[in-house]
Amino acid sequence: MNAPVIEVEDIVTRLSGASIHDGVSLSVARGEVAALIGGSGTGKSVLLKEIIGLIRPQAGSIRLFGEDVWQASESGLMALRRRFGVLFQDGALFSSLTVEQNVAAPLREHSDLPVKECLELARLKIALAGLPASACAKMPSELSGGMRKRAALARALALDPELLFLDEPTSGLDPISARAFDRLIRLLSDSLGLTVFLVTHDLDTLLAMVDRIIVLAHGKVLGQGTVDDLKKLDDKWLQDYFSARHVEERA
Repeated sequence: MNAPVIEVEDIVTRLSGASIHDGVSLSVARGEVAALIGGSGTGKSVLLKEIIGLIRPQAGSIRLFGEDVWQASESGLMALRRRFGVLFQDGALFSSLTVEQNVAAPLREHSDLPVKECLELARLKIALAGLPASACAKMPSELSGGMRKRAALARALALDPELLFLDEPTSGLDPISARAFDRLIRLLSDSLGLTVFLVTHDLDTLLAMVDRIIVLAHGKVLGQGTVDDLKKLDDKWLQDYFSARHVEERA
């Protein structure tokens, strides 16, 4: 197994007096596509934000590429952030900028490249994310949900990251767009050697493109493995989660 890119050890999180994480530990190897699942309120998105340095946990350690996120200096954390990209659940595109300008924004912030070259590189990332050239000049409000996701993905890829974080990447997409997005992420991971860590509730995503699933429950990692591995666990939420698939197929 490749060396871990993400290492989370004994994370404790309390928000507004409520215990969210009570000793969460997990790791993700280089080149792996790993998914984090769990019921509502288990703190999946909170954990993702802790890993990327947006929310500080009460205890525990988080390392990216061997560097401690919460012990890093401000410049050290910025250097780490240049090595990963993030696609937030709502895309988080700047509404006042075109798609091309949105994708160029990280390049303009983190490099000394001229504006013209930033925009040229942005157009390449937009094409890589599967969008037509005509999307470059559009505003986010002019895009469909699937196109907005791809535009946000292009921005996450702007700095050629080694690691990609995705928060509910198929949320709000119709089934055809969602599966197309899954295939794109898998293709990018395989062709570019990207490590991918995603938070999802989409069972079809797990079946289509994930190497390993990590289950968050009761403040800890309940289990991990393939869908078949997890079906063997004696947990009501997991059994209900997987049985919902069979109900949909019979409907």
